[in-house]
Amino acid sequence: MLDLGRTFLQCVERSPNALALVDGELELTYAAWHRVILNVADGLREFGLARGDRLLAVLQNRWEMATLHWACQFAGIVIVPLNWRAKPEELDYCVTDAGVKAIVYEPVCADAVSQSPAAQRLPRIGLDEVPGCTATFDALLVERAHTGEAVHATADDYSLILYTSGTTGKAKGVPRRHRHERAAALAHVAQNLYRHGERTLGVMPLYHTMGVRSLLAMALVDGLFVCVRRWNARLALDSIAAYQLSCLYLVPTLYHDLLADPGFASTGTSTVTKLGFAGAPMSDGLLKRLQQAFKPELFVNHYGSSEVYTFSIEQDATRKPGCAGRAGINTRLRVVKLDARSPDQLARVHEEGQIVADLLGDEAFEGYWNRPDANAKSLHDGWYFTGDTGYFDADGELFVTGRVDDMIISGGENISPVDIESVLSLHPAVDEVAVTGIKDERWGQRVVAFIKRREYVDAQTLDAYCRTSDLVNFKRPRDYVFVDDIPKSPVGKILRRKLSAGEYVLDDREPVAQPVHTTKEYPK
Repeated sequence: MLDLGRTFLQCVERSPNALALVDGELELTYAAWHRVILNVADGLREFGLARGDRLLAVLQNRWEMATLHWACQFAGIVIVPLNWRAKPEELDYCVTDAGVKAIVYEPVCADAVSQSPAAQRLPRIGLDEVPGCTATFDALLVERAHTGEAVHATADDYSLILYTSGTTGKAKGVPRRHRHERAAALAHVAQNLYRHGERTLGVMPLYHTMGVRSLLAMALVDGLFVCVRRWNARLALDSIAAYQLSCLYLVPTLYHDLLADPGFASTGTSTVTKLGFAGAPMSDGLLKRLQQAFKPELFVNHYGSSEVYTFSIEQDATRKPGCAGRAGINTRLRVVKLDARSPDQLARVHEEGQIVADLLGDEAFEGYWNRPDANAKSLHDGWYFTGDTGYFDADGELFVTGRVDDMIISGGENISPVDIESVLSLHPAVDEVAVTGIKDERWGQRVVAFIKRREYVDAQTLDAYCRTSDLVNFKRPRDYVFVDDIPKSPVGKILRRKLSAGEYVLDDREPVAQPVHTTKEYPK
């Protein structure tokens, strides 16, 4: 299999004059970008980094970050991209855990770098005259003479280490080889039916698997990657219109923001023919709104992870709302019983269990970085236990219902938040909804719905709405809390733990939560 450096060379050879990268006023063709990438790769080696060394990058989605990613692939250096919002202790942990040899950073994260003892012991390459750097990124850009293909990696070398969000403890490093990354990018192209010359919005963070996949996939089809440094719906809409973007791959939160922007209706978005989403479930309400707004020829629900990029694909997300489809082209999936330790303990049709994936798949990682404890928890008999819950329906199609840790156990019943969120999202007054379990002396946990309103609605109205839906009674929320916003991670995942802990702001139109005590029991 080709390594990623030679993969980039393919598009340089096929389409040297095609527009490859845009960031504000900067526009680079594949031929021009290739020269810049080689300069940076050589600059990193001159800086003392060798094949196999790790380089930490704490940057927004700017052209330098995209360039650095590709330069590492040519140089055989392992890029370790980290959230630019990382706190000093998070940065300190990743620097130490990955054993990085140098850091590239910018002013937005300068405080975290300066307050990390581990970072201060390393060479620091800075952008935009950031204080505290020991060298500048401009020094990497100096024009150099290049001979041959200048590729110093193989398909079996590590390409990058992605750090998971670490919502339940220390972040886990996910090392992925060139062949894992190329297989995942090829699958992304195939599963999204990308054509030659596609154009996409480069807004998903390049420290996240979705952002990396968009970057690599565009190179495979000689496409255009338009950088969006920090999410801004207005800027995103302007980029769609200015560069006639053809495909979007976003988390549901960002689609929600696009539709909510006052300029959406007057912006030309007709060139966008393919929508894809991942990272979190999309509510039925948002699915319908996007279908009406874009009328896409392809609307892909992609379910995956950093560890195994694709679990399953549904190429018509509105056909069977909530359905994650079938296993991707490089994947085998099973649903096992919730307490299973073996991939052979299969759940029945419609029985909710844990989703597991075969580690022999071309996109699958081989184990966590320096974390035998995490491997022991998640890797069993050659299968990756995802920690996600779901079930197969009678058609053999997968439905993802949440996380094992998010499961609400009330009165002895297992209740998935996703089912309830899907129902409530269809109410016209509901903008966003998150459901979680709150401790209850009698029931263990009670079901609580946190609502961000589009227009005024009260708890009694929503309770009546649930009663007329197909939601079974024991799943019906017992409390409604109206909030200004639903807390989410930087990549759009709902942070239910914050809601459970009371970390939210009440909607001013409803100064206190409105409990709904309509019954003393939970009749089935």
